Amino acid sequence: MLYLAFFYRINMFIMKKYLILFILWTAFLSCKSVKNETSVFTIKSSENYKVPVFDDIGRLDKIRKTFGVIDSIFKDAALKNNYPGLAIGIVVDGELVHNANFGYTDIDKKIPVTSSSMFRIASMSKSFTSLAILHLRDLGKLNLDDPVGKYIPEMANQISLTSDAPQITIRHCLSHNTGLPEDNPWGDRQLQDSDKELLALLDSGLAFSNIPGVAYEYSNLGFALLGRIITKVSGMPYQQYIKKNILMPLNMSDTDWEYSHIDRSRLALGYRWLDGKYRDEALLHDNPDGSWGAMGAMISSVDEFARYMSLHLSAWPPRSGEDKGPVGRTSVREMHKPWNFSGFNPNYKYPDGRTCATANAYGYGLRWTKDCDDKLYIGHSGGLPGFGSQWQIMPDYGIGVVSLANRTYAGTGGVNMQVLDYIVKNAGLKPRYIPTSDILNIRKNELMALLPDWIGAESSGIFAENFFPDFILPVLKKQSQDLFSRAGKILKIQDFVADNQLRGTFIIEGQNTNLQVYFTLTPENPPLIQEYRIREVNK
Repeated sequence: MLYLAFFYRINMFIMKKYLILFILWTAFLSCKSVKNETSVFTIKSSENYKVPVFDDIGRLDKIRKTFGVIDSIFKDAALKNNYPGLAIGIVVDGELVHNANFGYTDIDKKIPVTSSSMFRIASMSKSFTSLAILHLRDLGKLNLDDPVGKYIPEMANQISLTSDAPQITIRHCLSHNTGLPEDNPWGDRQLQDSDKELLALLDSGLAFSNIPGVAYEYSNLGFALLGRIITKVSGMPYQQYIKKNILMPLNMSDTDWEYSHIDRSRLALGYRWLDGKYRDEALLHDNPDGSWGAMGAMISSVDEFARYMSLHLSAWPPRSGEDKGPVGRTSVREMHKPWNFSGFNPNYKYPDGRTCATANAYGYGLRWTKDCDDKLYIGHSGGLPGFGSQWQIMPDYGIGVVSLANRTYAGTGGVNMQVLDYIVKNAGLKPRYIPTSDILNIRKNELMALLPDWIGAESSGIFAENFFPDFILPVLKKQSQDLFSRAGKILKIQDFVADNQLRGTFIIEGQNTNLQVYFTLTPENPPLIQEYRIREVNK
């Protein structure tokens, strides 16, 4: 009996001990849960993401009011530069909302330019070739980092400038990074060559001006190689592949490469201005058995090219939902990236005379420009004997312009830039703004509950593990108390202004002065405040 009593007491002691530990652990978890009650939730990225939107009311009506001046700008440019004919189009939010036409497609027959007149668009063709390459990539038919020699054996044995030079890849060709020399206007005169002649050129050995992957240099030959690759990989002429997979889905049924396929009443003839008069430029054929047309043989109209511009504008902003293609939005946006830096102009002057530095790069068959005001331009020019053209879009503003002229190497890029700048300024356009994500608003409210005294901040559960080691609490407290004292009575907490889904600022309006608060969140789920700044700003 004594033996049993002894074990009973021991068991009771052990049970009480573990019961006490259990109660203490439960209490700890309860406190931890209370401490983090503002942060115990997770987010779904797709639900947290807010699609950037335009919030300027009546933006299209404001844009329409600029059309009269825009027509005058283009007309003056056509007269000043002796364009026989000029067709222009303005695209807004994916629609051709305005076109204007000046002069003639055929001077002798006095055939007036219309929005359906067919102009050779020259190097504006390069982005179609690039899009076809991405279409094949998306189907798993090729890789952008594949050596060109994988598809064109004659390229595998080219002798480079150095022993450490890499092989030329598809990506090098897309971004003018091949090491081949700039080849305007020599490349223009190869338009009618067959693939047999192209391969003979390669067999004879190419001359390089640089090392592949090192520097930007414009190469028409690089895009002829891409045309050849499309043909080899798809099993059909590159023209047919582009027509089937890009042009027809976009209802660009008349756009072509060979001028003899175009209705003569709509075909713009090419001219050169020389010694005060126009001289005919012989139209160049596109060889159906050749690949050079991939760099610049396409023929299109404002009506049809506007549909292609709409495809590029529709890629922005990134979003969920239906993707009508014909190439996915992700791949179109990939074309718009600055893949190869091409220059910086600290003294660039807009047509109105203001200086605004620009950075320039090449994407995939497209030029990329960003100015000192963070305005982004995507587009490409075109020039061949008898023709000059350019298109430009501003994805953040949802607008674009295209202009097609039938004078040798007519440079319409300057007037296009002038027109876009005029629209943005005189229509008072604003870029898309990013609505504030739910998590940013939650963290903003939680942070405001702690300011200016930071009482309970360390136990609030809203700050990342780096925060208090990086931002010393007594310093934070003194700084915010001083600033709130200078601000005076708090009148209003303004809406959050998001830089992206996890970062931004908001204003605290004070009676005497305003305070700006900035914070950024971690990649954790849920995201926590990892950095914070507060400063005084003018009312």
